[in-house]
Amino acid sequence: MLLDTHVLLWALADRPMRPETRRLIEDPRTIVRVSAASTWEIGIKTAIGKLRAPDDLERQLRAARFVPLHVTVVHGLAVADLPPLHRDPFDRLLVAQARLENLTLVTRDERLAGYDVEILTA
Repeated sequence: MLLDTHVLLWALADRPMRPETRRLIEDPRTIVRVSAASTWEIGIKTAIGKLRAPDDLERQLRAARFVPLHVTVVHGLAVADLPPLHRDPFDRLLVAQARLENLTLVTRDERLAGYDVEILTA
């Protein structure tokens, strides 16, 4: 599975989400991926004061056993193939990554359900 940025922050802060989704995220048998795009989004929004994030985010990601997903040229180019259902460049990149890597995208953003990608509601 691939966590949307807000779900990543909710998971680390133990914020409410669907119990079955939380169980899957916390199950040691589940491979939970975190895109470099999400950490980039967190960095940008933290820097401009739109978001508060843990100072030790990288350590928390390791402790939660989340697996990094790098952004590749192929991921970036795949964004161009997506219909214009969503304008957020970070979300569009996450959709492209989930499609190319055959991952379930975990999100609460209903607009992403319009894409040809498997969604798990957070």
